[in-house]
Amino acid sequence: MEDPKLIAERLLGNVEKVIIGKNRELRLAITALLCGGHLLVEDVPGVGKTMLARAIAVSSGCSFKRIQFTPDLLPSDVTGVSIYNQQTNDFEFRSGPIISQIVLADEINRATPKTQSSLLEAMEERQVTVDGITHKVPLPFMVMATQNPIEYEGTFPLPEAQLDRFLIRVNLGYPTPDDEVTVLDEQQVSHPVDALKSVTDPTEIEQVQRAVREVYIDPLIKQYIVALAGATRQHEDVYLGASPRGSIALLRTSQASALLEGRDYVIPDDVKNLAFVSLEHRIIISPGARVKGTSAADILADCLSRVSVPGTHPKD
Repeated sequence: MEDPKLIAERLLGNVEKVIIGKNRELRLAITALLCGGHLLVEDVPGVGKTMLARAIAVSSGCSFKRIQFTPDLLPSDVTGVSIYNQQTNDFEFRSGPIISQIVLADEINRATPKTQSSLLEAMEERQVTVDGITHKVPLPFMVMATQNPIEYEGTFPLPEAQLDRFLIRVNLGYPTPDDEVTVLDEQQVSHPVDALKSVTDPTEIEQVQRAVREVYIDPLIKQYIVALAGATRQHEDVYLGASPRGSIALLRTSQASALLEGRDYVIPDDVKNLAFVSLEHRIIISPGARVKGTSAADILADCLSRVSVPGTHPKD
């Protein structure tokens, strides 16, 4: 197999043709894909959330489906439905848009909790169950969900169980003035995503995902990850801290970060750099701390300062 780092860089460079000036955010999105995890993009309308999902799907050669979440969307609109065929005298499964490799759940918080929950099985177990029959989703599989953090009217906040299934949460943010001028130039005649070509394929993506899991991580760093997660649970301003799934997310994203840097081992800086995007959305702040204006980022920064960084060594 080609060097996994080169595959990841090629994928990143191709996506950057569409999303201008957001290298860090794009690296995090690619990290989620290479970890086999899911991505939550929380930002205002018009900053490129939908285009990011399309660009990743096209660049990776993966199938792509978009679900526009609305209050009247039903779970069967997501998972699919069994329809009776009079010719065969049997029920046939008509798959929903979740049966795809890259799934964009656009404005996920506009759907009712019942519809939101239809994603849970697919996100965790890579399958959907309709009328008692299980259907596998194609691999590699990633749900990229978007939500607007400003407009809350007519929305249903994601429950903790749903948030916990997202490996990473990112904010794209507005481009710089120079980057915005570049965006105008690039889209004056047509959108760059229309001319985008795939630079890899699903088989290579799965190979890189396996390579990520083989990146060496020292037992001391594993203890550091667990100590960080534990610190969020014991913090005085926290009602509910990061779950063990959060610890696994931080381990996996740290492995992917090391691979993207060309290393076959994880260092403490990988953990520190990924702690906020991997754990922040899993922390529920206590009511008293919320009144004081304390944020999850403040709590994580405090936890990072309290937990000592271990010494470590690369794999022999």
